[in-house]
Amino acid sequence: MKKSVCLYFQVHQPTRLRQYRFFDIGKDSHYYDDFANRTILKRVAQKCYLPMNELLLEAISKSKGKFKVAFSISGSALEQFDRYAPEVLESFRKLAATGKVEFLCETYYHSLASLNAPSEFIHQVEKHKLHIQDTLGVTPVTFRNTELIYSDDIARQVYDLGFKTMLTEGARHIMGWQSPNYVYTAESQPKLRLLLRNYALSDDVAFRFSEKGWNEWPLTAEKFAGWLSDAEGDVVNLFMDYETFGEHQNAESGIFDFMRALPEAVLKAGLDFVTPAQAVRNIKPVASLSVPDPISWADEERDLSAWLGNELQQDAYNKLYSLKEKLAIINSPELWADFGHLQESDHLYYMCTKFFSDGEIHKRFSPYDTPYEAFINYMNVLSDFIIRTNYAEQQI
Repeated sequence: MKKSVCLYFQVHQPTRLRQYRFFDIGKDSHYYDDFANRTILKRVAQKCYLPMNELLLEAISKSKGKFKVAFSISGSALEQFDRYAPEVLESFRKLAATGKVEFLCETYYHSLASLNAPSEFIHQVEKHKLHIQDTLGVTPVTFRNTELIYSDDIARQVYDLGFKTMLTEGARHIMGWQSPNYVYTAESQPKLRLLLRNYALSDDVAFRFSEKGWNEWPLTAEKFAGWLSDAEGDVVNLFMDYETFGEHQNAESGIFDFMRALPEAVLKAGLDFVTPAQAVRNIKPVASLSVPDPISWADEERDLSAWLGNELQQDAYNKLYSLKEKLAIINSPELWADFGHLQESDHLYYMCTKFFSDGEIHKRFSPYDTPYEAFINYMNVLSDFIIRTNYAEQQI
């Protein structure tokens, strides 16, 4: 059997908060920076989404369908495409129509609901699944949790929601001597198949591609295909942010030329491309994995510390989720929508206080000067949201 390559891209754009001052609390309940959201979305659409979607469409056609790829697009991103760049949605529909692109299910709001809010998690997964069906005309069968967060407990929840396959990180402290280049099963739910990200090869493209100090620079498609061919195992899972192409790695780096040449180079090296659903159909699992504590694909630790690693983050997280029972009683669509957007994991990510290389990455993606500014702004918004929630409860 040929070795396979599973290429998956995460597509997400947060709903950024406007500068929300203490004196706005109780007076102004519009929380979002519409200008920044529109400006950034349109920029990334022109630099990444539109040219890459066209490139992938050409690759599928040129390879006569041998090239395959998978996406997970958050509900927050889909909403912004619909509002600011409908041409992006149309380009994803064209990819869906090829039958060679798999679209995965996730939490609608790119949230951390899987950690301690089971009913909210179920609601968001079902909402996302329906939205993908309505928007792209396909039904997701594979699940990818926010930032590849996974644990034995989450595996049970995901299987109970009807999914037979899930993506996560091939974290070193979980894998030990084992390779991520095989199909595994969840120890807590043996019928759930797991595909694990090969972080070394994924990060060669996502992070190291344009680093001129890297000893493998420049990275060519032929060289990379050789690495894939030499890798042990049955399937090499390359999972990364879609914004890698044109946004994080700009066009001048040669990233588009690399991707344009990669499908042919991989096929020429004797490998084939599979979607996640095809991978688990074609390849038998080799072992089960036990993951008692949640893992993710973020930072050096590959855990939850990017979002819940300090007291600021934990305070914001706990205060927000303490409202879910009240909101269920009130059942206001407007409050539910704001609750959803306030759950976006990005808000907590901006509050991270790590130093060194991980801290630099957090800083690069944050619209705030410091984690403390991110926390203060978010808590001002949350204070107003709590006032609205309490008022709505009194009206019942």
